[in-house]
Amino acid sequence: MGTIVVGQENTIPIELYYEDHGAGRPVVLVHGWPLSGASWEKQVVALLAAGHRVITYDRRGFGQSSKPSTGYDYNTFAADLDRLMTKLDLRGVTLVGFSMGGGEVARFLCKYGSERVARAVFVAAILPYLLKTADNPSGVDGSVFEGIKQAIAADRPAYLSAFFQNFYNLDVLGGKLVSSQVVQYNWNVAAGASAKGTLDCVSAWLTDFRPDLSSIDVPTLILHGDADRILPIAATGIPLAKGIKGAQFVVVEGGPHGITWTHAEKVNAELVRFLKEPSPAVAV
Repeated sequence: MGTIVVGQENTIPIELYYEDHGAGRPVVLVHGWPLSGASWEKQVVALLAAGHRVITYDRRGFGQSSKPSTGYDYNTFAADLDRLMTKLDLRGVTLVGFSMGGGEVARFLCKYGSERVARAVFVAAILPYLLKTADNPSGVDGSVFEGIKQAIAADRPAYLSAFFQNFYNLDVLGGKLVSSQVVQYNWNVAAGASAKGTLDCVSAWLTDFRPDLSSIDVPTLILHGDADRILPIAATGIPLAKGIKGAQFVVVEGGPHGITWTHAEKVNAELVRFLKEPSPAVAV
């Protein structure tokens, strides 16, 4: 467990909380909104067992990281990740991004290149472009995001409760693949996040990552549930797989958005398999 300073707001340093466990080829796990690095617990156990060094961190504004009033955009998020990668002098890294965290992975590769990166994994990722426009007819209407902002501003805790209903498809999977205790734990983590950061991230969701995809020049795996209500596969996973040359695309049957928990066995097996595949020689 440690912290790294990535900036300063007035008199207060902006610090990211991270955990660094195990040995072997490094894997950096980038969490989704509105959770923290702790949301990867099922993947951390599996990756450590498979002989990997595993690093998780909390995005600014979330988990145990600082909660500044600024910096909730993907250029800043990617810069934060770069500072972490540089501090730990990571090489031959597999970057794994879940949901919103997929944006960090793509923007990092676009801005900083793949010198330190051997592989990329996108799990239920937000890419390539969520907003419905003339050239992106499968996207989501902008009024939906305005409604989300209004709901968060009006009653953030209540909005989070509704969000997790669809995050895990609780009407179908509740009490079967996810317990009420897990949902409550997620709510607790999310409720403890920065109110402003939680709200500001909604605007970041509308980032157009289509130009970033050509920068992804490492072996890539995409995992997405076909019952994802938060980021429907038709608007995200399918066009993302088409946009990254040579990407492996695995559809998780019946998987909601939160497949890292509900379908952890499938997700972990695919991750470990992908990490075992031969790759170009990299320095450790």
